Amino acid sequence: MREMVARTLMTEIDFNQAADSALARIEQALEDADLDFETPADGIIEVEFDDGSKIVINRHGVAREIWVAARSGGFHFKPQAGDWVDTKSGEPLYDKLAALIAAQGGTMVRF
Repeated sequence: MREMVARTLMTEIDFNQAADSALARIEQALEDADLDFETPADGIIEVEFDDGSKIVINRHGVAREIWVAARSGGFHFKPQAGDWVDTKSGEPLYDKLAALIAAQGGTMVRF
């Protein structure tokens, strides 16, 4: 039982480290693009656009995914081979997020 708990705990730790790294990369790209964003809680980034709309990016520990909510819909990304990929389309997180930000806010972001 202890071994199983240790493995689960390690998996959770690995997930949190990977998610934190991804969120830090996103924050840096948003800063570089001079976009308005807030981090109201650990693991959450809210990007606000001139029209008042938002894109919310958050770490979802239970599902071990990064979730993105945008005007065009909600998207779930799972860690896979050193990247984060959409659970439905397989599209990489950073590509999808750049497209969502461009469509919703008109700003190009490079990750």
